[in-house]
Amino acid sequence: MTRAEILSDIKQAEEEAKKLVLQANEARIQKINETKAESREIIKRAECEAQQYAESEMSKAREIIKQEKEKIIGKGALEAEDTKKKAKKNITKATKFILTEFERAVNA
Repeated sequence: MTRAEILSDIKQAEEEAKKLVLQANEARIQKINETKAESREIIKRAECEAQQYAESEMSKAREIIKQEKEKIIGKGALEAEDTKKKAKKNITKATKFILTEFERAVNA
């Protein structure tokens, strides 16, 4: 092999090496872009799932609060009804007491 042929082979090998390096860089950049797109999709799905979970938990909490509120209102209504019944029982006594006190005040 002559010197010119050897230099030509070296030059050709260098060009092939450059092509391989460029292809490798392009493949690397493509993989990076694909991975970034995939990670964005994973993050998007995770955020969506987190939002759905939060909404579900808030809905459950609202239902629990609603049930507690209904219990408290029901208990308050029963207590009010009991107080009303006791008050009705005492109307006659109270009326007699007021009349007695009024008569005393008038006669005094």
